[in-house]
Order: sequence, then C-alpha cells, then structure tokens
Amino acid sequence: MKNIEWSSLTFGYMATDYNVRCYYRNGKWGEIEVSSDEYLKLHMAATCLHYGQEAFEGLKAYRCPDGKVRVFRVEENAARLQNTSRGIVMPEVPTDLFVEMVKKVVRLNQEFIPPYESGASLYIRPLLIGTSAQVGVRPAEEYCFLIFVTPVGPYFKGGFCANPYVIVRDVDRAAPLGTGMYKVGGNYAASLRANRHAHEQGYASEFYLDAKEKKYVDECGAANFFGIKNNTYITPKSSSILPSITNKSLMTIAEDLGMKVERRPISEDELDSFEEAGACGTAAVISPISHLDDMTTGKVYNFGDKPGPWSTKLYETLRGIQYGTIEDKHGWTMVVIE
Repeated sequence: MKNIEWSSLTFGYMATDYNVRCYYRNGKWGEIEVSSDEYLKLHMAATCLHYGQEAFEGLKAYRCPDGKVRVFRVEENAARLQNTSRGIVMPEVPTDLFVEMVKKVVRLNQEFIPPYESGASLYIRPLLIGTSAQVGVRPAEEYCFLIFVTPVGPYFKGGFCANPYVIVRDVDRAAPLGTGMYKVGGNYAASLRANRHAHEQGYASEFYLDAKEKKYVDECGAANFFGIKNNTYITPKSSSILPSITNKSLMTIAEDLGMKVERRPISEDELDSFEEAGACGTAAVISPISHLDDMTTGKVYNFGDKPGPWSTKLYETLRGIQYGTIEDKHGWTMVVIE
C-alpha cells in the first residue's frame, strides 16, 4: 500500500494512478481505455457544460480482514445510472461494462485501498457526460463514461456519531416531477447555498421538506432520511427523492433484524414521534440525527446526542456485510481482488 496516513483522511479528493474511460460514438460503446491523466479534453460547446447532460454514481471498495477487496451492490449502481440516463436522455452504460470498469479501476489502484479498521475506504466515482459540440438544446451524440477512485475518510468528522440538522424552507432541492430521482449534478448545485448556510450556523447539514407543500420530509442534504419508532423503520416515499442503495439495503437489514419497514410520506408533524432518526447514503452509511431545528417555527426535534440502539445495530450490520465479517446472505458484495 501507499505510504499514506490513512486514519487522518477526510472525505476529499486525492490523486491515484489510473482512471478508466469508455466513449460512446456512432451509436455504440467503444473499448475500455486506461488513462493516467486526471484531466479531460472537452469542447467548449459540450452538452454537459451547457445543458446538464451529466450523471454520476458513488460506491466504495473495502479491504477486508480476510485479505480480500470487496465492492458493495455494484449492479445497483449500474441500474441507477441507467435510470438516470433514461431520465436525461443519455445512452445507458450496460451493466457488464459498468462492472468490468469498476473491477479494472480498483485493481489498477489497489495500492490506494486503505487497510481494514483504518476508518477509510476507496471511493469509486463513475461519471457519464455528453461531449458533443452543439448549441441547440437537444441530447448529445457522443458521450464519455469514466471512473476514477480516491481514498476517503469519514464523510462527517468524528465518523459514526450524532449530528445536528436544520430544516430549510427557502430552498428546494428538487421538484416532485423534476430530476430529484436522478443522480445528476444539478440537484447538488441546487443544494449548495442551503448547505453552506447550514454549516455557517453550526449544523452538519440541511434538511429539506417537500417542494410542493412544505409539509412532508424530503431529504437530509444529499442523503435519504429514516426514522425509527415502535420497532419500525420508516423512510419517505416521494418522486423527488433519489433512491438510495444504502437505504434500500438498510430496509432489508431491518426486516432481517425483525423490524417492520414502511416507505410512505412522512409529515413534519410526525417527526416528534420518532425515537431515532438519521440520514443514510454511500458516503456516511448512517449519520444519526441528534436534533433537528426548524428555524422558522422555533421547533426542535430531539433524537438523542448519541446514536440510538437500532441505528447502531443497522450500521454495524451493514458495515459487517461490506467488510465480509457478517454473512452476506443476500449476495450483495463482489470480491474484486482475492
């Protein structure tokens, strides 16, 4: 492995040796290319720059105590990118091509995979962009699909601990019939102002209500929300929420642990009834919410200064599956390096 102080890594970019690329031209995907260049040569009229034809994914590779390197639910990331591609009219990356490129880029950069129990992992970022030079509003004819990797530490400073969130009402992350269900850069650009304001006020992240009525829970910054009460795992159902692979996995694990699972609209009024609450996603896995402040009404929803028992059990189980220390009975992990 590289001589890196793994335990002090933040969730940020560090250059690695290689990335992999594949180009879509003349109606078909080409061969996989390996590159050591961190830069792209793009035409100034590329559709990704002007009309937002850009989508990405995020997943991780884990160095496990048995010496193997695993990735988690890679086919689900391929499927989500395909769904995003349909949503903003880009060619779909076939699952077998997506998986092959993930395997290749991890193997090429295996010296950058952090050791087990360092608190760090190898973040994998697939990116699909429209590259055709045009000024009319229409889909591109040519595309670049690339994957790079970078070792990362915990998304939130302190790792698995409870963090405060704040409800924002003057910013909408995504409209109900817009692109909220797709993993496109524009959704994240729309969240930057609210996120900065939340950080300035001392919160870990912002918390969105639905854009239409401002009555229902939408997302926690860039992550899905879940609440726990009466032995039940409850998560919002909305057409503006990105379907989180982590949340999907936690719902299955919750059932495995004997919990009930509900996916339905959650009104703000119901927040008071939750025993535990948290945000979940690839970057942080689970970020328990200590308290949620509504600055408009002055209402404070308290969930505990430490991670609750169910959140802790869900987190430890999912992490155990990812690291190969708990039985992977659903076949979620894939060994990419023996």
